[in-house]
Amino acid sequence: MPSARRQDTSRDMARPVTGEKLGREPKKFFMTLRDIAFWVRSARTDATLEKLQVEHGSQKAFDLLYSRKSDPFSSGLSCYRYQKLKYEKLISFLPKRNYPNVLDVGCGLGPFTRELSPYSGRVLGVDLSEQALIQARDCSRGYPNMRFEQRDIQHIGKIQETFDLIAVLDVLYYLPNLSNEMLKSVAGQLESLLAPGGLLLLVNHFFFRVDPASRQTRRIHDSFQGNTSLQLVSENKRAFYLASLYSKGKPGEKPEEIRQKPLN
Repeated sequence: MPSARRQDTSRDMARPVTGEKLGREPKKFFMTLRDIAFWVRSARTDATLEKLQVEHGSQKAFDLLYSRKSDPFSSGLSCYRYQKLKYEKLISFLPKRNYPNVLDVGCGLGPFTRELSPYSGRVLGVDLSEQALIQARDCSRGYPNMRFEQRDIQHIGKIQETFDLIAVLDVLYYLPNLSNEMLKSVAGQLESLLAPGGLLLLVNHFFFRVDPASRQTRRIHDSFQGNTSLQLVSENKRAFYLASLYSKGKPGEKPEEIRQKPLN
């Protein structure tokens, strides 16, 4: 595994992707006073989920969570600005190009899957919870290029197709055993699902750099770079998340060519 010093140097080399993007980054303030309730609700959901995981294991815990509350993570509630604005910002980080086949890992009710739909030929949303997917299918009836499947990210490599874009949003820190070995396994499986030239968008909570959640996010993102051949194309820190964009190079392509190549 590369040293921490080498990883830091690689992050310094990454720069915002030049060229057209899928959208313009919104300039609105990231939240309103009403969003305070969003953070309170999210904290309560995480606390409830943690207890359920101890009692029932992860899959049943998520199923119970979604069966008891229709949108436990407030991912699609229009009364809150933060999450919708976050999805719009993430879209703006992506290069403007064709994405014939897209994978959204840990899609939940599918709000970001639906955001990706207009830019994709086909979109597959996968989640551990079948209860979440039942609701996702119901919410996505007007999106004919979308489909949903029950999958465990720990065995995500079992999917028998490759993708031009994979999105992994706020998923990995919910794994019950987030060991270095588990991160290496998941990162390698996701890399194997990318087509040559494909992109991986990895997003996790990021607050103040020194808090435990931010340190864990940094470890997750560094693991993807240290344990795969994926190249870091850009890194975007926003309130309160870190979004890293990685590319799977084509045979013989150098890292600097990935970062500098024009976007189609």
